[in-house]
Amino acid sequence: MGAMEYRTVPRGGERVSVIGLGMGSIHASTDDEIARTVERALNAGVNFFDLCPSEFRPFRAYGRAFAGRRDDVIVQMHFGAVYETGPERKYGWTLDADRIARAFEEEMEVLGIGYADFGMVHCIDEERDFDQVMSGGTWDYLQRLKATGTLRHLGASTHDPRIARLFLETGLVDLIMFSVNPAYDCTQGSYGIGTAAARAALYRDCEQAGVAISVMKAFAGGQLLDDARSPLGRALTRAQLMQYALDRPGALCVLPGVRGLADLEEALAFLDASPAERDWSEAASLAPANSAPACVYCNHCLPCPAGIDVGLVNKYYDLARAGDDLARDHYAHLGRNAADCLSCGHCDARCPFGVAQGDRMREIAAYFA
Repeated sequence: MGAMEYRTVPRGGERVSVIGLGMGSIHASTDDEIARTVERALNAGVNFFDLCPSEFRPFRAYGRAFAGRRDDVIVQMHFGAVYETGPERKYGWTLDADRIARAFEEEMEVLGIGYADFGMVHCIDEERDFDQVMSGGTWDYLQRLKATGTLRHLGASTHDPRIARLFLETGLVDLIMFSVNPAYDCTQGSYGIGTAAARAALYRDCEQAGVAISVMKAFAGGQLLDDARSPLGRALTRAQLMQYALDRPGALCVLPGVRGLADLEEALAFLDASPAERDWSEAASLAPANSAPACVYCNHCLPCPAGIDVGLVNKYYDLARAGDDLARDHYAHLGRNAADCLSCGHCDARCPFGVAQGDRMREIAAYFA
């Protein structure tokens, strides 16, 4: 395997691996495989870890893998992700400062890492939510943690360039986690959030201000890897998409989500990719069709009042339509599925990509029926 590549945090000087580890799907593995995956990543030179799983259990496995290796680890923790729902303690989202503080304190205890490198205000995609963070106690809490050394840097995650700019203009954030890929960065269609010009200007302004970008959604939830689902009309490779993200001004690292060792090895193959294999220039000629907003399985809409794993239901639907019979079987064995939708509108309001999930649930239920 090729040597890991590193970039420097402009405000702080830490050296960060260009490949980090996303955590959204890692719960699909056993605790032992999660720990082995993290250990393999560390041994391959990965040192940047996004700590926002879909359920609480993986925190403990990460804590095992981090034991004795704190100096090898740089983490971004999410303030607003909470784990209070059901026996699996599923991911949920809140702006309540007290719940945020309780979640962070428990996560830090389980991880056993002593301090967090980056404290990220989690998934802020509306101005009213930004205002609530700034006035409702969360931002003050993060600043107190930084003053005591519990946080080394402040940051934020968002899918919207307008909100990213609001955080940038505070002058206090050192890192923004942002969704970056060639489909989102195009102006045609409604697939991305914000115009191409607004997104490009954000990248440039982050670089000029010394604010780094950690990249999420580089593969658009896997859609850009699949000819049948790609809004570009053709699949691109992991190497092309990772290089595209890393070529944006201000980009520090890309965070592909992994389910276990096999996914990790696919991400690490980037290090062996030739310049020709990383070349993403063909994406410039692939304008996305005027597509409707698409679910990328991020689960920012959870918790669902009906107990539906909305992202997973969408994923099984997309895979089944592409001919995956196993996905059809997996859907059939879900405890709650699209037919259980209450049409309450909760997921519609929370979707950062504007997907009408209520309509989508009816479509999915009809398809599998």
